[in-house]
Amino acid sequence: MLYIASDHAGFQLKKELIKYIQSELNQEITDLGPEILIETDDFPDYAVPLAKTVAQNKESFGILICGSGHGTCIAANKIKGAYAILGYNIRATELGRKDNNANILCLGARLLPSADFAKAIVKKFLDTKFDGDERFKRRNKKIEELEI
Repeated sequence: MLYIASDHAGFQLKKELIKYIQSELNQEITDLGPEILIETDDFPDYAVPLAKTVAQNKESFGILICGSGHGTCIAANKIKGAYAILGYNIRATELGRKDNNANILCLGARLLPSADFAKAIVKKFLDTKFDGDERFKRRNKKIEELEI
């Protein structure tokens, strides 16, 4: 399953990405909020529930969107089992999935050059599989052991 959420800064991009994921990638996606634009909302109110949902289901993925992507990424990574990366370009996103087995992609709506660029990053995130190489498993295990 794929989940998506945003704060006010990422609200419009979230709506565009939902349409893209459903119509062009033919993938089901669940919007965890907000349903309407709330200019005074706070990103942790959406990032934490999404991260908890993704962490509870090992086969699921999430997309979080705020102004810079940093806030949602920091908040999501506080949740045990959530491995969020900042999707600032296609190659970095690919490596986050391939090497680190990231399960949440964070996007900065105010920093990405276009919605099309964001779509390309999302597509790469969803298309890329974890490499599974022993060195990546070993490194990821060390990260997992840091979780409280």
